[in-house]
Order: sequence, then C-alpha cells, then structure tokens
Amino acid sequence: MVEKTKGLKRVVIEPVTRVEGHGKVSLLLDEQHRVVQARLHIVEFRGFERFIQGRPFWEIPVTVQRLCGICPVSHHLAAAKAMDRIVGGEKLTPTAEKVRRLMHYGQILQSHALHFFHLSAPDLLFGFDADPAERNIIGIIKKYPDLAVQGVLLRKYGQEIIKATAGKKIHGTGAIPGGVNKNLSIAERDGFLKEFDQIFTWAKASVKLTADYTMEHLAELANFGAFPSSHMSLIRKDGAMDLYHGDLRCIDSTGKTIIDHVDYQDYLQHILEEVKDWTYMKFPFLKALGPEKGWYRVGPLARINTCDFIDTPEAEAARKAFFAALGARPCNMTMAYHWARMIELVHAVEKIGELLHDRDLQGTDLVTSGPRRGEAVGLLEAPRGTLFHHFRVDENDRVTMCNLIVSTTHNNEAMNSAVRSVAAEYISGKPHITEGLLNRIEVAIRAYDPCLSCATHALGRMPLVVQLIDHEGNVIEEKARS
Repeated sequence: MVEKTKGLKRVVIEPVTRVEGHGKVSLLLDEQHRVVQARLHIVEFRGFERFIQGRPFWEIPVTVQRLCGICPVSHHLAAAKAMDRIVGGEKLTPTAEKVRRLMHYGQILQSHALHFFHLSAPDLLFGFDADPAERNIIGIIKKYPDLAVQGVLLRKYGQEIIKATAGKKIHGTGAIPGGVNKNLSIAERDGFLKEFDQIFTWAKASVKLTADYTMEHLAELANFGAFPSSHMSLIRKDGAMDLYHGDLRCIDSTGKTIIDHVDYQDYLQHILEEVKDWTYMKFPFLKALGPEKGWYRVGPLARINTCDFIDTPEAEAARKAFFAALGARPCNMTMAYHWARMIELVHAVEKIGELLHDRDLQGTDLVTSGPRRGEAVGLLEAPRGTLFHHFRVDENDRVTMCNLIVSTTHNNEAMNSAVRSVAAEYISGKPHITEGLLNRIEVAIRAYDPCLSCATHALGRMPLVVQLIDHEGNVIEEKARS
C-alpha cells in the first residue's frame, strides 16, 4: 500500500502467516527509517455475539463453538458452563465434571502440540532468517522426521480424547446444560491407557526441547518482543493452576497482586473493553487501572506466573526449573511462552493419566439441574488464555445478550506491544527490507498462538506484498511472495 502520512512512509505485512485467522501489521517510518507507529490489525468481522441472539439457550454450546476449528472445545465448554448456571446445574455430578475435564485436557494437548510443532517450530529449528521455502512444516518433516511424527501423534492422541468425550473430534456435542450426554467406556479408557506411556515420554521431551532452545538462545530471546506487563488467569482456591475452573487472579509486572480470588460471575466489576477504529478486535483492561495501564497478558506464560503451583509432579518440576533458569516470578519474556506452553502440555497429559484411572468416568449419573437463572458467565482457561462467555436468557429460553472475550482479545495490547518492540529493534534505521526482518515481527505474534478470528489455522505461504515508501510517497523497495 502506498500512502503519504505527514511525511511518513508505511510498511504493511498482510496477511500475518502461520497463525489462526487473518490479520495484518502496519508500520509507519520517518525519514530516518525509524518506526514511529506499529499496529496489529484484525481485518475480519465475525459477529457471533449478534447472530446467536434469539437462539434457544440449549443450542449455544454447540452453536458458538463454530467460532473456531482449532479450539472448538474451549468455546463448547465455556458456553456449557454458562448454561449450567442458567438451568441451575452448575454443581455437576462427578462423572459429568470429570468427563468435561478430560475433554478439556485433550483440547489443551492437541492445540499446544499443533501450535508448537506445526506453526512455531519452523522458526525455532531453522532460524528466523532461514529460507521460507525450508522454514515450514514440510521442512521439519524432511529434516526432523521423528520430531514431526511426535507432533502429529501427540495431537492425534488429544483429538481422540475429544472424540471419545464429545462425540466428534471437531464441533462435538458432549457437553450439555447441566452435564454431559455420555461417559467414557472401559474399552475407550483401555485404548488410551495402552498409548499413554509413549505420549507422556514425548510430552516430557517437548519441554526439554523448548527449555534447551530458550537457554541456548537466551541472549537473543531475553529482550525479543519483551516488556513488563500484568498477567491474568484462573486459579484454584488453594492457588494451584486449574485450566477448567477457578477464580480470577491478576498480578502486575513485579508480582504484586491486583485482583485475587474474584468470582468470574462478577468480571464486569473489574474488566472493561475499549474499541479502536483501526481493528475489529477490542482491548480489554482492568477498570481500576484504566485503558493505558490496565491491560494484561493471558495464556501459558500468564498462567505459570499467576499460579502458586501446579498439582501434577512433572509439570510442577518443570515450572520450578523454568523460574530457576529465567529468574523470579513473574517472567515477562515473550518468547518464554513456548516453554510455558510445553509445561502445560505435560500437565494436560498428567491430568489425562489421572482421569483415565478414575472410575467416575464410567458413571451413569450425567445431568443435574436446579432453580433457573436469566444470566450467567462461563469461564475456563483455553489453550491461548482465559475465555469469557456471558449470556442473558429470557423467559422464552431465548438468548438476548452475548458477550465473548476470547483469549486472543485479552492479549491484543500485548501483541501490539510485541510488534512495536520488535519493529523498533530490528527495522528502525534499516534502509532495506529483508524477509528475515519481517518474519521477526510474525515470530513475536506467533509466540501468543493467536486465533485472530477464532476461526481456522492459516498454513502454508499466504500471498504477501510489502512495500517500503519514502517520505514523498515513492516506492523505493518491494518484496512479494505468493
């Protein structure tokens, strides 16, 4: 795009690749090639909050998950948790809660494996400046075939867990208001147990891979897209990490508590959303701090920063090793998201192992109910971070209001900060565009595993044209790939 803006030149990266959904990055440079503005724009409008209005509430857990083909389970369960309260069935039976948790840990496993091995690993294994013809999943399959197989089979295991609990690998129907519609059979359980030891071994190896990479490249990664920020997640009553249920906790960049053990039904007392005219994605912030200082990060890094401990031994040992290597909690290093993500992958596998040995999964008491409500909020920790589903339902059982704050929305300002930081360091003052320089901006965005439209992964080499414009609006350099 060629555009004069008060003597500034504009560089556009469109679309951002190897992420879910579609977005673009725009940079404004002055006459000395210094970055004066950097923004991540979300260019899709989804509209789910509007078009599910008028639908009967029992359809919502199935309908709203159509937001995404990668993390539908997260939306399915967050909506189901809200509808549990609508029907007065939030106190699930032991079988229903454990089947849902198993479904959720399967989702965490498959999503984390997909993001790391397919979308982020090419940058880490080949280098940010590597030829993009090699720096992709096909390149990994050719050069690291064993690692590629591990990534595929880790994800497959999670997908099969989802199929067994939700009925389908994608867009299942397992969670219903007040419970679930099936349990886990003995045959299904035994099939998963047969493969478990190998899956656990590969999961632990994934943590070692990310830990070794981070420490080997620490000099470059420590400040890459990094900045101090607040962090938010759900935590259990005792302060443990809990990816399915809990209270809200937010800490600042030094570890000081901002909010703690807040019932997420009351989230509107603490969180607001700001709208800006250059993107379709909103900017959440803490009311107490305001939009300028109240933004925060969510997701794997935020979760290990906010929790006091992880209640599975291998993941807890990895969490302790993480902070021993990188410093005291909280860690504000953006590229540490990958290491934290693999710690969570191990935690999910450990939780799956615990649940597979729990006889409640074969129970037959699946649904509960109680006094009706007209409004409810459902929250859980999706792979990318805290996911909010808020609904109102009228006396005719129709949804009248829906507010969704998806995980990537919480990270909106953080991703923009990462883009600004990397652009300022690697592009400011550089007279020429290189693919490696542009890729660094995308690397910083990919660290958050964003679901830009909460739709589908964009794999492969998407069309990209970037022009460098001088202060008079002349095209002085252009790079294109298709």
